[in-house]
Amino acid sequence: MRGNSIHRFSNTSVLAVCAIDAPVVVTSTEMDDRLSEVYQRVGLRPGMLQRLAGIQERRWWNRGTTFADGAAMAGAKAMAEAGIHPGQVGLMVNTSVSREHLEPSTAVAVHHTLGLPSSCQNFDVTNACLGFVNGMQLAAAMLESGQIDYALVVNGEDARGIHDSTISRLQNGDANAKQVFAQFASLTLGSGAAAMVLGRTDAHPEGHRFLGGATRAGSEHHLLCVGDMDDMRTDSTGLMNAGLALTMDLWAESAVDFGWESGMDRYVMHQVSNVHTQAISKALDLDPALVPLTFPTRGNLGPAAIPFTLAGVVGDLSAGDRVLLMGIGSGLNASFSEIVW
Repeated sequence: MRGNSIHRFSNTSVLAVCAIDAPVVVTSTEMDDRLSEVYQRVGLRPGMLQRLAGIQERRWWNRGTTFADGAAMAGAKAMAEAGIHPGQVGLMVNTSVSREHLEPSTAVAVHHTLGLPSSCQNFDVTNACLGFVNGMQLAAAMLESGQIDYALVVNGEDARGIHDSTISRLQNGDANAKQVFAQFASLTLGSGAAAMVLGRTDAHPEGHRFLGGATRAGSEHHLLCVGDMDDMRTDSTGLMNAGLALTMDLWAESAVDFGWESGMDRYVMHQVSNVHTQAISKALDLDPALVPLTFPTRGNLGPAAIPFTLAGVVGDLSAGDRVLLMGIGSGLNASFSEIVW
């Protein structure tokens, strides 16, 4: 049976959202240089990352800095901007796809680094590129039930390892052009971190109301993109087409109900590529001028992409502006969530 999952919140606000850049810039030209012999062997032209994906560069962390360190840096910055101290946080959700190990959770490392209290629940929530939005939804439910006063949602991603392993595998293997394309998406990934503090609206009328939204699952497509920290294989065309269809179904059943078909001031999308962004904007008849972009210089930051992109435009938003967070996560799941600034 088809349908959407609807979530509406009446007393949750975003108090701060921030981004932390990884400092090492890695250009697509540099990656092309490392893959030049591979391209020549399989008959492909260099420049695909810029020509097809529109990604000029992405970032890496300095060696010795982990994605968990990035998540903690973002969390500390978000708490400072929100004007709350660690002892007030009742929930901390880490939404990183990146992992060092299966257990313990990444959340415990971030919890420890930030000096959060023993009373602060902490755990990982992973759902491909929608993990951060899912973390927001969990936080809002706990805030509105009165379980906590403040929630901190964090994310840190590190693409250096999968970049190096993918390039090495292609250099030392005998992949044909089709197999190179299957690993192409791995090279679009980027490194960075983001965090958000949420609290109750009645205690923070200055905050930005998180109204909720809608999600829709298309799990029949769960094998279109499968990866770990060393290897990711993606049917890029199949993934985009299935994701577009799922998004259009979600929009058709929710846009009028929530009033999203008009009056939105920003559409903050998960950042994948130029092709993906243009396809979604055209299908939903969105004004491209209202769609901020970070993928050309940051690549695909995974779950960090939506909050990272939102953090980049907060200075341009005015009170009352309507912001729609939009994402598709491998699996597939699609999500829309509204914040009133």
